[in-house]
Amino acid sequence: MDVRTPWQALTRPLAYPRSVWPWRSAGYLASGAVTGAAALAVLLVLAMFSLLLVGLPLLLFAGVALGGIERRRLRIAETTPAADPHRVPDTPGLAAWLRIRVREQATWRELAYAVLHATVLWPLDLIVLAVCLGLPAALLGAPLSLALDGQETKVVKAYLVTSYPEAFAASLLGAVLLVALLYPVAALAGARAAMARALLAPRETELTDRIGEVTRSRARLVDAFEAERRRIERDLHDGAQQRLVALTMTLGLARLDAPPGSPLGDQLAKAHDEAGQVLTELRELIHGIHPQVLADFGLGAALADAADRSAVPVDADIELPRLPTAVESAGYFAVCEALANIGKHSGATKARLTARYASGSLTLLVHDDGRGGADPAGGSGLTGLADRIAVLDGTLTISSPPGGPTLIRVEIPCPPPSA
Repeated sequence: MDVRTPWQALTRPLAYPRSVWPWRSAGYLASGAVTGAAALAVLLVLAMFSLLLVGLPLLLFAGVALGGIERRRLRIAETTPAADPHRVPDTPGLAAWLRIRVREQATWRELAYAVLHATVLWPLDLIVLAVCLGLPAALLGAPLSLALDGQETKVVKAYLVTSYPEAFAASLLGAVLLVALLYPVAALAGARAAMARALLAPRETELTDRIGEVTRSRARLVDAFEAERRRIERDLHDGAQQRLVALTMTLGLARLDAPPGSPLGDQLAKAHDEAGQVLTELRELIHGIHPQVLADFGLGAALADAADRSAVPVDADIELPRLPTAVESAGYFAVCEALANIGKHSGATKARLTARYASGSLTLLVHDDGRGGADPAGGSGLTGLADRIAVLDGTLTISSPPGGPTLIRVEIPCPPPSA
């Protein structure tokens, strides 16, 4: 069993004294005495300022700061780190930070922990260390104390030792007590660590809220990406493409005016042909960025168009309503990548595309009769495709045994289309 806490270490009583956990437990309590004493001093100063209504924000800041320190210090007693329960403010600045911290339960739990740590916990840590480690250490040092005094010495201010046999007996008793008292040290350290985790680590509802916020943020990024891509497509279509069309027409008219067979006519003909090829490539680029059929008629029509343009004959079975823009875009480019891979790598003679929307999920199936062996790590674009679909909480499943056939399944959850 992997031991992660002092309490788990105590379940192995014979192995515990020989492990690192006695020292980790003692170190956790000793460092707690240091941070507790410092917290007490800070809280006393801030409490005086709070009478002037100035210290309350500082008290919150002190509680949050101590919470961060205690989460790091928790690694002394437990190997599992405690996550930060706080959310990142949407806007920079102290005012935004204060607004979000005041509304969080974690902030007030940290403040309560700071008060408890500064008033009760660190003195308890110090008392337990003094009894469990200080008393055995004093008994162990009896022979040294007697040697320094020469005549007699008092051990722990109570037991008078006048001879070396008595001193060594006290030292032996100290060794036994040290081993025995290591167990309550671990018990207290485990309890302190468990309480600190309960107050300072994020709770299940906070983790759920954080996951929800990450999901919403990711959705906003996807929407922003789609909007930016449509802007680029519009600028290319309305700007660069129109200029190339005008240039092509101008070169064509100049070509007609040039004397036939002259060097100038030949050069104008080459320039006219090059401009036509650039215009064709630009149109293909615009179509690849965001095809107009996808924006105007939806994913079903765009997939049918992609199947018609495929290098390998595709039998398309498509029944889809209009879906959210991000879902349609991800589904379209997933199918386009799959069809491109079929044409380049599979050696297939035919493919089949099935697209359905049911039970709140878009399902796309691309099947081919090629040689199989599709490997996402082979640079075929499947890894980037899977990452793109994962942004929408979708999944990409590939079945491609050597010798074929290959089946690519894309599933993207999305809300039902509005009526």
